[in-house]
Amino acid sequence: MTTNTSTPVSVLGLGAMGSVLADTLLRAGHPTTVWNRTAGKADDLVARGAASAATAGEAVRSGRLVIACLLDHASVHEVLDPLAAELAGHTLINVTTTTPEQSRELAAWAAEAGIDYLDGGIMAVPEMIGKPGASVLYSGSAAVFQRHQPLLELWGDSTYFGEDAGLASLYDFALLAGMYVMFAGFLHGAAMVAPAGVSAGRFATMAAPWLTAMTGAFAGFAEVVDGGDYAVEGQQSLEFSSLDDLVRATEEQGVGTEVISMVQKLIRRQIDAGHGKEGFARIIESIRQPV
Repeated sequence: MTTNTSTPVSVLGLGAMGSVLADTLLRAGHPTTVWNRTAGKADDLVARGAASAATAGEAVRSGRLVIACLLDHASVHEVLDPLAAELAGHTLINVTTTTPEQSRELAAWAAEAGIDYLDGGIMAVPEMIGKPGASVLYSGSAAVFQRHQPLLELWGDSTYFGEDAGLASLYDFALLAGMYVMFAGFLHGAAMVAPAGVSAGRFATMAAPWLTAMTGAFAGFAEVVDGGDYAVEGQQSLEFSSLDDLVRATEEQGVGTEVISMVQKLIRRQIDAGHGKEGFARIIESIRQPV
């Protein structure tokens, strides 16, 4: 594995994330060329030693490693399609947020153009890049990942999932799904206690340790799901897990029931199908087979 101590890098896209990715490379000693559609976004980076490209094509020509951190899938094509011939023989690492199928489509486009392609899903906010807790998920070319892993590790812990370019995005969105539902659950709870004069801050001091402790159940749920036996002894049954009282308590507080009603519907579908005596993990079947 190479050390990448002075790999020339071109970063396309200087939003909040692209800017900090480029800055991290600069601080590590990598000659970095930056380009952004909006003029002026590169000024701070140039002051710290980056080279500013007037066009995306100029940036691509400045080095053989190109990082794309653009708005969306369409913007990647908009910027790079006209440069496909110039990118041939280059390495493209795309950390733009794209769906799994969009990532696979970009990998196929890159392969046809003779571009080495690696897809990345950033599991961090800009302020976390380069600090403990930041991670970036990758899939696509194993050779690209191995060759540039030391550079990639500058941004955060790097995990490679295989040649299927859509896997990093799939893990990214799956993890975000869990995060957003958890956040919604916390905010639902905060809304419930607010009419009693409890601040969101006070509620957070109770919710954080409680939710952290509850993540210990993940491994048990996973074992049940992977084993396929939702009737394993020791599980809380779906009938016992019914959220009718929680829905009622929410209504009594005068707040919306959408968050918990969603979970209740998943439970109810399995109970109605005759699985009420089985464990809570059974609701994954409601998710796997949407109505």
